[in-house]
Formats: sequence, C-alpha cells, structure tokens
Amino acid sequence: MRSSTKTEGVVPPLEAESGSTLRTFRALQYRDFRLLWTGLAVSAVGTWMQIVALSLLVLDLTHGSAIALGIVSLTQALTFLLFAAIGGSFADRFDRRRLLLVTQCLLIVFAVLLGVLTLTGLIRLWMILLLAFASSSTLSFDQPARNALVTSLVPKEHLMNAVSLQSAVFNGASILGPALAGLSLSKIGYSGNFFLNAASFLAVLAALLFLRIPKAENVPRRSGRLLDSVREALQYVRRDAVLPTVVPAYAALLFFGPSASLALPVFAKQILHVGPTQLGLLFSSIGAGTVVGALILASLSDTTHKGRLVFGSILLWTVALAAFGWSGNLRVSLPALFVLGAAQNVAGATTITLLQMRVPLEMRGRAMSLNTLLIMCVRPLGDFPAGATMSWLGFRPTVLLGAMLVGAVSLTLFGTAKTSA
Repeated sequence: MRSSTKTEGVVPPLEAESGSTLRTFRALQYRDFRLLWTGLAVSAVGTWMQIVALSLLVLDLTHGSAIALGIVSLTQALTFLLFAAIGGSFADRFDRRRLLLVTQCLLIVFAVLLGVLTLTGLIRLWMILLLAFASSSTLSFDQPARNALVTSLVPKEHLMNAVSLQSAVFNGASILGPALAGLSLSKIGYSGNFFLNAASFLAVLAALLFLRIPKAENVPRRSGRLLDSVREALQYVRRDAVLPTVVPAYAALLFFGPSASLALPVFAKQILHVGPTQLGLLFSSIGAGTVVGALILASLSDTTHKGRLVFGSILLWTVALAAFGWSGNLRVSLPALFVLGAAQNVAGATTITLLQMRVPLEMRGRAMSLNTLLIMCVRPLGDFPAGATMSWLGFRPTVLLGAMLVGAVSLTLFGTAKTSA
C-alpha cells in the first residue's frame, strides 16, 4: 500500500514502473536498493574467494587440522558475541550510510594486510586469528547497519522480496566466487585472492556514495546507555507471538549444523581426496541451491505463512544434511548440497524478514544485530565443537549427529509455535 511507502520514507521507483517489473525482482525497481544490491553483488564474489582461500590456507599452515579451522571460527564467534549488540545499537543511533562507509574502508585495509602477509611469507596462524578478530569486530557494526538500511530503500510490502534478493546476491556469489578461487589459486596464489577481495569492496563504497537516503531514514536517534537500548530490543522480540520460536529454531540449524567453510574442505580432503577445483565445485553446488531458494522465496507472496515456511525448510535441510553425511562421491553430495543450500536460504531469509517486519523502525538496527549474532556468532561458535568432534569421531558421524539434533529441536519448537505470521 502507498501509505506504508510514505511511512517508511522510501524513494519511489524512478526508472521502472512496478507493472513492467518481473515479480521475482520487483524490489529492484527502486533506484537506491538497486545501487546497493549491485555493489553487494561485486563485493560478495570477492568475499567468497577469500573464504575458500583462507580455509585452504589455514589447512596448509596446520597440516590439515579441522580443529584449527574451528579455532578461527571460534575467534570470529566470540568477537561477534562481544560487539554485535553494540553494533546494532550504533546502527539505531548514527547515520547508517556513514557507518557503512567507515566499516567498508576498514575491511579493505584488513584484506590488503592479509594479502601482504601471505605474499611475503610472513603469515602465521596467530596473525590470521588477529585479522579474524579485527574483521569480525568491524562486521559487527557493518551487518546490522546494512540490513537495517534496506528497510528504508523499499516499501514494506516488498521487504521480503528485497531480503531474498539480497540473500541471492551473497549466495549467488558462492557459485562464482569459489569456482574462481579454485581456478585462480594455482595462478595468483592465496594473496591474489585476498587482494581481489579488497578491490571488490570498492563497488559497495561507490554505491553508498550515490545513495539518496530518504528523510524518514533519519529517525530520532536514541540517547542513553547502549546496554539499556539493547535490552529494550531483546525484550520486544521476546514478547512477540512468533519470533521466540522461529529464531531459536534457526539458531539450532546454525549451531548444530557444521558450516560449509568447515565441512566442505574436510569432506574434500578426507572423504573425496580431491583438490581445490573439486572443492570449488562443492561450494558452487550449495551456492546454486541458495540462489534457487532465494528466487523461489522472492517469487512468493509476502502474505505467505512465514513461520510454517521456516520450520518446513529447516526439516528439509536436516534431510539434505543427512544425505550429504552418508555420501561418498560427487553424484550424491552435489544434489544434497544443492537442496541443503536452498532450504537454508529460505529459512534464513524468512527469519530475517520476520525480524525486520515485526519490530518498529527505530529498533531495526538492534533487531538486525540479533541476525548478525545468529549468522556470525552462533554458526562459527558451533563450528568449534563440530571441528573437535570431527577429529574425535570422524566426518560422517559428526554431520549425521548435527542433522539429528537440528531435527529434534525444530520439531519440538514447531509443536509449540504460533506460525500464523
């Protein structure tokens, strides 16, 4: 409805009429969202190239240690645990675009430093841990501001579509990025991948500079203590009719299910005994699934029963993870990873949409810090015990145990959920 558009302060579409825009991509008719979306598309490719290269670099430095990958993830998780809530409060207090300009510049510096240390042969595991801490601290402020800014670039009725397309950007890059990393590692090495990631942030900086932020984005900034404002937002979420069951279910998926950055390198080395090219194919398969899941979700009506959609996709995810855990070849693992990626994307994007739609505008930065905690803290925090369990029990038992735990938690929560939203 147009009234909601005015309330949110969204700049109306300039170059396209909504009737001429494909339903799946309807949020792209808004100029400012389109600019940000394009910049993120370029940056996401570089991010995925660095994710793959850094995972392999850690394994090379530690002679294939899954525990070392888990330690890197644990460092990132603890950092987000410390700073994500503060970052969300900053996003509600300060100009979000200026905050993003600062965080993107810092991320460029960290990527360049990682590339220089690797190129000179000085890189050590403790240096990677320090840079992981610095990057994660910066992302604790970047992610809530970025996600909260999207709510001011599109009207509320197109928010789920915008979130899905934003998710499709990052996960779509997981098709191209890992493939490029696998092909380029033999030619430009680890450092080349890190330098390319640094250059990719320039696209986001350019988009931010050209944004025309609507006046309604400048909501009254709260004063007072940071921790009090964070507590206020958490209490609001806890009193909601839907979020107290949906958010923990998605958190269980992220904690008990090993991440792709942990599981796929170990799977490639220990089960398939293959190199970077096949590892890139594994990452690309799960990335292709996330893109398809995002596009399916973007095509759905925003009146869809979102709570039921979250739980259904999580249960499908557990089946796909179990199939991947049993697999021993690419013929089984690639389709399983495709379904897993699609289901996880639907669950994650729908959860983010619920968080954004069910809290007031002045709390969305803090609400998005909760999403940052889920993605950036809960997931890597779960990778540490998963990495240790892989070293103790092996790859397959760890993955199957994770699928069982996620399924059990989700079914329990679903039995008590109010999924009418």
